Amino acid sequence: MKVIGYGDNVTDRYVNQNMMYPGGNCINFAVYAKKAGAESAYLGYWGADREAEMLRGALTDMGIDISRCRTEEGTVTERCDVNLVHGERIFLQDDERENLHGALPIGPEEMEYLKGFDLIHCSCYAEEEDQLEKLKDTEALVTFDFSEEDEYRNDEYLEQVCPYIDFALFSCEHMSDEDIRVFLNRIYEKGVPYVLATMGTRGQLLYDGKQYYEGVVRLTEAVDTMGAGDSFFTAFLMSLLKSGWRKNRSVEEKAISEAFEYAADFSAANCLINGAFGYGQKIK
Repeated sequence: MKVIGYGDNVTDRYVNQNMMYPGGNCINFAVYAKKAGAESAYLGYWGADREAEMLRGALTDMGIDISRCRTEEGTVTERCDVNLVHGERIFLQDDERENLHGALPIGPEEMEYLKGFDLIHCSCYAEEEDQLEKLKDTEALVTFDFSEEDEYRNDEYLEQVCPYIDFALFSCEHMSDEDIRVFLNRIYEKGVPYVLATMGTRGQLLYDGKQYYEGVVRLTEAVDTMGAGDSFFTAFLMSLLKSGWRKNRSVEEKAISEAFEYAADFSAANCLINGAFGYGQKIK
């Protein structure tokens, strides 16, 4: 399996601990995929600051390919400030600095590089919506994390993204079970073959246009919940890939069941790590 996270990177700053950790949805994907046994890469912009050095150092140490990334001079890495309270990360204010935004454009060289991957993972935080159509020129599966914000669920945004992806993830902890089923069907009808909702301690629900599949919960006394959703989704996808899932190929019910089990264990174990995946440094 050869997979890549294409898009965002951030620094998760634990204000009440004076610690910062590498993070960001697409960085986390690349790391968790590597831990799950895939050959993994990350493609995106770096800021020109200490935080970017931390990010690069962590990925290099883990053997993740970052050879096609670029540094944007004069920019800074986005910060995600949180407090950690009894293992639960509590998000604070948004980073209002003029930080690094936007996905690295896919030119001819990037396209040739991306053609070598089985799966390309993207995120609503990466501002890469206008690049997704280009990925149709690859044989790779394209997955997309829409997170939980309403701004990524309106029809205008969905129609920018859904026609070009094979698997969508939404965080739906705040929704009722009935509303989630209606919502997943809505996304499927916009052209996404597989749609997964995570629901916190209520588990997960997957829809493939024919039936709904209920997931698995592994309760644990978390050290840090940062990356819990990212690690679950990544592990779920890696399990499906191992089962033989590829572009335009359906997934068997047994493979879905096994993916839920594997992802639940993987995510629970990740909640015992500080930060999204460790590699912390003092803020000052």
